[in-house]
Amino acid sequence: MKFLGSSEKAIDDSSPERDEAAIHGTPLEDHQKSRWERSWPTIACGAGLFSDGYLNGVIGQVNTILKALYKKQYSNSPAQSNVNSIAFAGTVVGQLFFGWMSDHVSRKWALMTSTVILFIFAALSAGSYGGGSINGMLQALTAWRFLLGIGIGGEYPAGSVACAESTGELKEGHRNRWFIMFTNVQIDIGFVASSFVPMIVVLACTDNHLRAAWRICLGLGVIPPLSLIYLRLKLQEPEEFNRETMKNTHTPWWLVIKFYWARLLVVSMIWFIYDFLTYSFSIYSSAWLLVILGDSAPIWKSFGWDTVINLFYLPGAIGGAFLSDILGPRLALGSFVLAQGIVGFIMSGCYPYLDKSSTVGGFVVVYGIFLSLGEAGPGDNIGLVASKTSATAIRGQYYAIAAAMGKIGAFVGTYVFPVIQNNAPGGADSNRGGQDPFFVSSALCIFSAGLAFFLLPHIGQDTITSEDLKFRAYLEDNGWDTRQMGTKEYQMNSSSTVDEIGQSAGEKV
Repeated sequence: MKFLGSSEKAIDDSSPERDEAAIHGTPLEDHQKSRWERSWPTIACGAGLFSDGYLNGVIGQVNTILKALYKKQYSNSPAQSNVNSIAFAGTVVGQLFFGWMSDHVSRKWALMTSTVILFIFAALSAGSYGGGSINGMLQALTAWRFLLGIGIGGEYPAGSVACAESTGELKEGHRNRWFIMFTNVQIDIGFVASSFVPMIVVLACTDNHLRAAWRICLGLGVIPPLSLIYLRLKLQEPEEFNRETMKNTHTPWWLVIKFYWARLLVVSMIWFIYDFLTYSFSIYSSAWLLVILGDSAPIWKSFGWDTVINLFYLPGAIGGAFLSDILGPRLALGSFVLAQGIVGFIMSGCYPYLDKSSTVGGFVVVYGIFLSLGEAGPGDNIGLVASKTSATAIRGQYYAIAAAMGKIGAFVGTYVFPVIQNNAPGGADSNRGGQDPFFVSSALCIFSAGLAFFLLPHIGQDTITSEDLKFRAYLEDNGWDTRQMGTKEYQMNSSSTVDEIGQSAGEKV
């Protein structure tokens, strides 16, 4: 069963008005470009997500340093939770705003704007002052983190959508892997750096200079977006965007909603569940770190173990990138999240034997497999699914809504999981306190696999182009004039091409 939208009609692929060449002329992959000319837009659009991984992850290490520095004054302050969570709120705002901007203004300038925001507010976060008082400094850091979150959110619809569209010019059979390599894999590498870099900084500064250490860790976050500004300034709009945009006309929202609401709901639910589990399961890494290290270990050691935990994401993310091309995103997502659910049930059953200092190595290995499967499945493929299951004209907003639902899932999960633990028989510190969240998460993994297998459409190598053709056909069948689509320059060139074709046909007659 393929859930293709409640209003979608069957399309006759042999019909000339549905054929890509008849509508657009030269297919994307046939454009005369060198390998580098085809590849670097994908790199420039997607690589900014490394910044997001680093800037999202490093605040956890900064939070640890601030606790060590200011102890009860920080621990008893609302700033402790606000500094960690406020970027979530900013990210949702940024995703929704930049999703609209990338569709109605420009992919390129949405990317440039989010890059500049990342650079400015990463620097301001590192320099948080607040009048000289500790509370003022923490309030300033909270404010800058919210605004930084807007830039982080902008990278998702602006960068990922443009990256997906740019892969249409790459070699068929390799498109999914390169999208994943410069989106999800970049985020995961950023997470590894967000724990490894603070470990090096704290070792260099020593525990006597932690006030400098946390500012250096945040300040280094300006380097990745700064390194991308030139590449992104040289970008051109993706060719598919030039062909299909509705920015110069009114968007037929009622037709869009009828065509895509059901599919968007499914994609959003899968993303909600993925982030709900991914962010919430950080409680387990903290639990076994306490078993390994105890309360008196130096800060750099905890950062080193955090690096080990984050490294578990990479094998699944990198291997899953290639499997996404082989299996297809729908099957890869469903298969690996199903396997993750099975491993989760095993962990839940074995938890009483794994939650001991003598067997913590076994816990780490099984937990690492659990994390890797999540990255190979929804981690790699949910952004790809969100990027390629809608038409180019509304892709930024479609993607933004699904990604925002993911962040809401992360926010909800961080509150729900402790409730599950605390209400387990025996409380959070009992075996049931460790088992019950795994029961819940594993059941959600199985549910997510069902959504993927039965309700997601097939996503092939040319899905972006074919989806645009289906959407055009749907609009035409409902009386909407698709000649309004495309940039003004594209419309002029398209008219010239049509005239040339008509003249050539007349000569032949």
